[in-house]
Amino acid sequence: MSSMRRMKLQSGSEPGLDVSVVVPIVERYGDLKQLTAEFAAAIARLGLSAEWIFVVDEGQRGALPQLREIQAAAEQEVSIVLLGGAFGESAALTVGLERARGQKIVTLASYFQVEPRGLGAAFAALDSGADMVVGRRYPRIDSAWNRLQSRLFHGLLRVVTSTDFHDISCGFKVMKRQVARELNIYGGLHRFIPVMALNRGFTVHEVPLAQRSEDRGTRYHGAGAYLGRLLDLLTVFFLVKFTRTPLRFFGLLGASLFSVGFLIDLFVAIQKIFFHTGLSERAVLLLGVLLMVLGVQTLSLGLLGEIVIFTHARNVREYQVAEVIRNPRPVSAMSAMSATSATSATSATSAPAPVAPLEAAGGNVGGIGGIGVVQAS
Repeated sequence: MSSMRRMKLQSGSEPGLDVSVVVPIVERYGDLKQLTAEFAAAIARLGLSAEWIFVVDEGQRGALPQLREIQAAAEQEVSIVLLGGAFGESAALTVGLERARGQKIVTLASYFQVEPRGLGAAFAALDSGADMVVGRRYPRIDSAWNRLQSRLFHGLLRVVTSTDFHDISCGFKVMKRQVARELNIYGGLHRFIPVMALNRGFTVHEVPLAQRSEDRGTRYHGAGAYLGRLLDLLTVFFLVKFTRTPLRFFGLLGASLFSVGFLIDLFVAIQKIFFHTGLSERAVLLLGVLLMVLGVQTLSLGLLGEIVIFTHARNVREYQVAEVIRNPRPVSAMSAMSATSATSATSATSAPAPVAPLEAAGGNVGGIGGIGVVQAS
């Protein structure tokens, strides 16, 4: 078996399979049959082979009849993964990305958001050097309320992460297999996949795609949903800025709290010493003490975080190697190696080489360094 095929099998990719399409079905779904048919036709027009992976959350089992029909009529491989609970979109995406075997991976929402003809532009951007391509619904044809929510959300995202994305909530994304292996998605982080990929050192491009008319409905959310997204933004801010240096975050916060508390108590002490003001009924004194204690505790959290990072630093890879360029071997070294090889060949002709048994020559057939390969049907 050639070394190239061994590398492909070890990375989990399928030789000859170009694209894996992952569709998480979590909150809602549309006409899945039409969605699959149109995107499958677009992939076929590009001359690419594909597999489809539908990951169904427990609350969306009503989509199974459509998926059974898709599976029965499909010419391409279609897998249906049923989750055993309501685990959310991040878990569904993680399951789908782990099962994907194509060289390129496409993620789609379970309803129409963009026109399938945008696949060609996305694949072209991926082939031109990008590691991930994010779809941007442009021009937006949905309601003004939807556009206002999107602008506010992405405005906060730019402030928090210093990125310039316009529509990371769009489910259409195309990525290389290497990106999918490096992503760690949980909770509400499925909305911030491009930001997480950038933080890992990958190149992310945003491609404008025509928005589908089925995506024009106005979306209303409760106060809990908006609060959850704000907390997710705070999570992303911490992960992007301070994951590797927690003391910078907790230290800054702790020092600020301690400084405010110290200044308050200093002011109270000056009033007591120079203006003979009593302290028995001054609640502000207790406030200053409380702030200083909170500052010390917050600083201690940062120190503990630094200890944890230092302890596990060998197991945490926080970088991504894009390319290794080696210099050509010097001529003198090549000449010396050729002379050594010639001398060895001359010596080898003086004695017959031992013949290896047939069993030893074929004893490792069927195994790749102890790694088993399982294909999902």
